[in-house]
Amino acid sequence: MSIEDNKIIARRWIELISEHRIEDICEITAPTWKMHGGLPGLPQGPDGVRKLFNSFGPIEQKWIIEDVIAEGNKVVVRATNNCVQDSFLGIPSHGRQQTFTATFIHCIADGKIIETWRNADDLGRLLQLGARIEPGICEQ
Repeated sequence: MSIEDNKIIARRWIELISEHRIEDICEITAPTWKMHGGLPGLPQGPDGVRKLFNSFGPIEQKWIIEDVIAEGNKVVVRATNNCVQDSFLGIPSHGRQQTFTATFIHCIADGKIIETWRNADDLGRLLQLGARIEPGICEQ
């Protein structure tokens, strides 16, 4: 497949998240798919995709794709998410909208995403929900 074809697949993956079309995401995900930087312990392939999205709980989200850059079989997507989720990492949202950025690097082969690396501003999301950072106590 061409670099342009791979960019279309990576872009579609993000668009399908906004549309809550998990089974369609599974169709463009390889049986051996792995994710780095997401939920720990995900199984490979479509079962991992389903487990990842089921872990979110109720969520309304819209991804806005900012950049798509590709070379060889890797495609980088930089995007902004606007969402309302019941809670994130145990912090209740109380209906607050959260806005955060994320970068995904997808490795694509034969029209399927075989590996994904995720880096997102999860700390920024927690702070938007009212989480506070407190210094730890140093015991001597």
